[in-house]
Amino acid sequence: MRGRCLACLSAPALVVSVGALAPVSVAGQARTADAKKPPTAKTWTPPRTPDGQPDVQGVWLKNSAMPLERPKALEGRQFLTDDEVAELKRRAARLLADGNNDFAGGDNLFLAVLADVAQYKNPNATGSALEMIERDFDNRTSLIVDPVDGKIPWTPEGRHRYDAAVAAGRAAATAGPEDLSNALRCLTYGVPRLGVNNTSGAGPLGYYQIVQAPGYVVLMLEAIHEARIIPLDGRPHLPESVRQWSGDSRGRWEGDTLVVETTNFSSEGNVMGSTEHLHLVERFTRVAPDKINYEMTLNDPTAWTIPWTAVIRLKQSSDPIYEYACHEGNYEVIRGILAGARVQEKAQEAAKRLK
Repeated sequence: MRGRCLACLSAPALVVSVGALAPVSVAGQARTADAKKPPTAKTWTPPRTPDGQPDVQGVWLKNSAMPLERPKALEGRQFLTDDEVAELKRRAARLLADGNNDFAGGDNLFLAVLADVAQYKNPNATGSALEMIERDFDNRTSLIVDPVDGKIPWTPEGRHRYDAAVAAGRAAATAGPEDLSNALRCLTYGVPRLGVNNTSGAGPLGYYQIVQAPGYVVLMLEAIHEARIIPLDGRPHLPESVRQWSGDSRGRWEGDTLVVETTNFSSEGNVMGSTEHLHLVERFTRVAPDKINYEMTLNDPTAWTIPWTAVIRLKQSSDPIYEYACHEGNYEVIRGILAGARVQEKAQEAAKRLK
């Protein structure tokens, strides 16, 4: 499964091509099932590094199939029953085994199996379902845990910026490369990796390697070969005048939890409709030998009415980090997009002259 495509281009997250299909019974069972919440995990003490810090090192995979936001068909339900999860897994296995189905990036796989489509097609996809890695289903109905409705609390301005960024990720006609997303240009997927800042459709998927050294932790991201070098020595953030696409991160330990606070974002980043006012707090807690709970809280009053929090479960992997062949600038793909845009412009001009 490791060799499968993590990010086939042009399959935007949070979009599913299932039309007006009505959700099947997995979404409509008695809501009393919500009372059956997953059991609380027993307390587990993580091992220590030589300098005494909780050891969170290793390669970790984000492969959750659960949607970022709770689908309308599951409104009012925080959890699925075990039987419902088993049914979703069965449907997903069927879709992923069929090469006639398109690559279902982001939330698309969950929405497709929830609707129980016979075949999944997405006009934006450039790969097939056979190129996808195995996806992990659990009892949650959204990665967002706060607010409890599982929805992003947009401001009108934030929603507009998000929609505009999604449109830019799909743009067929564009004046120049700067009009396209940072992800499509293979510059960065942004921090954190959610939704529109990952327009390739991988959503929250990806391999991470966490490396620890005295005074530092490094988060190495396989996709677009990025490394976040995070100091733990209490130094202040950069001056407000210094802005970066992935912000400026500082870390600290709160008990067994690694807390990373990131500020100084650039307005060019646009993470889920945010601006340079984004304030991000990430929490990494190793809760089992092979599991890290990765919690992120995003706050930007210009984008969202209140801060909101999502939790992704990282699964330990024995695989190494591989080279991600998406070179900076993504020249061949960008040349094709721009060439197509110029052809469209000439056709439109010719059509005008004929009128």
